Amino acid sequence: MLTCLRIRDLAIIEQLEIELGAGLNVLTGETGAGKSILVDALELVLGGKGKAELVRSGAAQAEVEAMFDVGDDPGLREKLQALEVECEGELLIRRVLLPNGRTRAFVNGRLATAQQLSELSRGLADISSQHEHHTLTNPATHLGYLDAFASLASQREQVAAAFAVLREAHQALQEFDQRVKDRAQREDLLRYQVREIEEVSPRVGEESELGEQRDRLKHAGTLMQLSADAADSLYERDGSVSEVLAQVSAHVHEAATLDASLRDLAQQLESARAQLEDAARELSRYTRSVQADPEVLTELEERLHALQKLKRKYGGSLENVLTHLAQSQSELAALDDHESTSERLRNEYQAKLGETRGIARELSKQRKLAASKLAKAISEELSSLGMGGARIQVDVSPLEGKLGELEVDGARLSSQGIDRAEFLIAPNRGEQARPLSKVASGGELSRAMLAIKRVLAGLGPAGMYVFDEVDSGVGGAVAEVIGRKIEEVSEHRQVLCITHLPQIAVFAKSHFKVEKTSQGERTVSTVKKLSKREQEEEIARMLGGLKITAKTRAAAAEMLREARAVA
Repeated sequence: MLTCLRIRDLAIIEQLEIELGAGLNVLTGETGAGKSILVDALELVLGGKGKAELVRSGAAQAEVEAMFDVGDDPGLREKLQALEVECEGELLIRRVLLPNGRTRAFVNGRLATAQQLSELSRGLADISSQHEHHTLTNPATHLGYLDAFASLASQREQVAAAFAVLREAHQALQEFDQRVKDRAQREDLLRYQVREIEEVSPRVGEESELGEQRDRLKHAGTLMQLSADAADSLYERDGSVSEVLAQVSAHVHEAATLDASLRDLAQQLESARAQLEDAARELSRYTRSVQADPEVLTELEERLHALQKLKRKYGGSLENVLTHLAQSQSELAALDDHESTSERLRNEYQAKLGETRGIARELSKQRKLAASKLAKAISEELSSLGMGGARIQVDVSPLEGKLGELEVDGARLSSQGIDRAEFLIAPNRGEQARPLSKVASGGELSRAMLAIKRVLAGLGPAGMYVFDEVDSGVGGAVAEVIGRKIEEVSEHRQVLCITHLPQIAVFAKSHFKVEKTSQGERTVSTVKKLSKREQEEEIARMLGGLKITAKTRAAAAEMLREARAVA
């Protein structure tokens, strides 16, 4: 939902901020006051192309900011994560337009490209004005609307899940078949790799052990010298630590005969002397055991080098080397028995293909049954909107593209099934149905959009609907019907409607008036949210023109009462 739109130096708008609410927001004002500039601003902030002429004369740049309350939208959150943009429920989009037509876009303060902005904002708003339509004129969205109308979400999910499994099976079969084609070369490679690893026969943890042995041999001379010196100091030379400690122990033992409290200390000293002598003997044995052996050292270095070579080639660790060995041995076994393996993979693929084809055909059948119902419902809405001769057609046709084996009855099989859908419209009786985007009249197209959105209310992805020109060329009872339809749509979606008809404006939950004034030699457009009393005055102006009488005020009040009673 759009909560705030701020515009600066865009066309005749110097600076304004409009806070929109839920439900139906209506924008009225005199012709040329700048109502459609708000649509231009919204188009711009949603990723539309920048137009240099929109920058206010004399301004360095034009800016549009839009704040959206997006709640917990998983699809939008995924898009934001791809842009590395943080979002806590509110999305701020800022677009800067320079006098040369170039633009800059910011999403929650982070710079984004126009393409990223367009992709991100898809679904935030759906704008209906002359040839400015987002979601509903894009045929890629029509299948989703049809499925939502027909309550086919579970069947569509089944097809998507089955297709994902089928694609994995198909990929596994293709990869194996390709390996079989290159079998001789592949086998040679695998056998070489297996032989290379098996010849070394690495063992997890071996590197650490070999490293310790290598270090001991590399520093054998130093180790012998240090251990010999330590043994000599502890026990073997005159005045050794052990000899001195023996004298100290004897003195304390003698003192203990005079003071019994020294007996424990005397025993500790005696124990310490014994431990020192044991340590000295261990050091002597260690000194005799250490030997410099250049041949063994060379063997250790070569072994460690062989292990490092395997690690570099097969994954960076001995664990990965052994994993690669097991996988290579398994693949060799499969290649040796390639006929049975290929048959097994093909049987698995064919079974999944048959299963997916079955549920895709059933989903296609349900779609075709629902298409005529949806077309009838939309056509009836068009009739009530003063387009009795108009006809909507929901065309469900086979999905085109490269078929290969993933096809069903000549249609390409995808995660959405085997169909494409497109809404076509014949605005007048006897005309051929054409894509929505090809309809010439902006007013007709806007009413067609309203009819579709009325039938699909609550089903589509767009968070906000914008109607401009929906009242073009209508009045009286049809205008009132349009107002009621828009109000019904606003029960499911936030709606912004730009209108010059009081029959539509009376249904506004939030009513805004656009006014154009002169400030010195400049023209400035402003927007004001109307109170209930001000709204009544605006409805009276729309009914009576420049001269507002008591009768027009009374008529305006009556229209507002009736509209509020309906709402």
